[in-house]
Amino acid sequence: MDQQTRQALKHDQFIDTTQHGLEWASENRRSLILVGSIVAVLIAIVAVAAVIFSHRSEQASNAFGEAMLAYQSPIAAPGQQIPPGVKTYPSGSERAKAANQLFVKVADNYGMTPSGKLSRYFAGLTYVESGQNGPAESTLKQVAGGWNGDLASLAKLALAQLYRQTGRDAQAIEVYNDLTAHPSSAVPAGTAQLELAGLYEAENKPEMAKKIYAQLKDKDAKGPAGMIAAQKLNPTAGPGAGPVAP
Repeated sequence: MDQQTRQALKHDQFIDTTQHGLEWASENRRSLILVGSIVAVLIAIVAVAAVIFSHRSEQASNAFGEAMLAYQSPIAAPGQQIPPGVKTYPSGSERAKAANQLFVKVADNYGMTPSGKLSRYFAGLTYVESGQNGPAESTLKQVAGGWNGDLASLAKLALAQLYRQTGRDAQAIEVYNDLTAHPSSAVPAGTAQLELAGLYEAENKPEMAKKIYAQLKDKDAKGPAGMIAAQKLNPTAGPGAGPVAP
């Protein structure tokens, strides 16, 4: 087969392929238009959703900032001189109640945003600080069951503290053991173990606390938890002191 013939065949094949594509497109024109319209609508929806989410995230961030300002406001005794324009509260409980209302509002209005999720956690903390144990427990449990591992672990840590405050040490121990088995960057295993040891000390079980401290000292001698554990085992020794005498 000569070169001219081969080129003619290639040209014919190209024409046939193009023609077939045109015929198929013509036969399926309505379907193509429908699919194209759907794709265009979906793209538009995603774009609008992204813009809305960005706007709501900004609103949530601003609202969270206002709540944090209230949460960090100074506490002033009656008669204390306060600079003009500075908001103060007479007690930590009153400050927590005021901040709690703001955190709850952000969490309820912007729950899907990062600031909304963080506000839910702080709502739990401020419930605790204002003595509202029931709402505190339910709110912290909600955060503890969320997808954000760091926030969930922080909420569990706060829950354990609430359990201890309300005389439920057994539940607190379960939480500390869970945090030890599933550490996060926000709550490392060593932090949970130190809290558990502190619980045992409060329960007048020094031997169980010492066992935890000894394990931490051996596993993480140069880490923060290990250094704290070593200090607990030998409180008279300064930082960087040698091993505990047998």
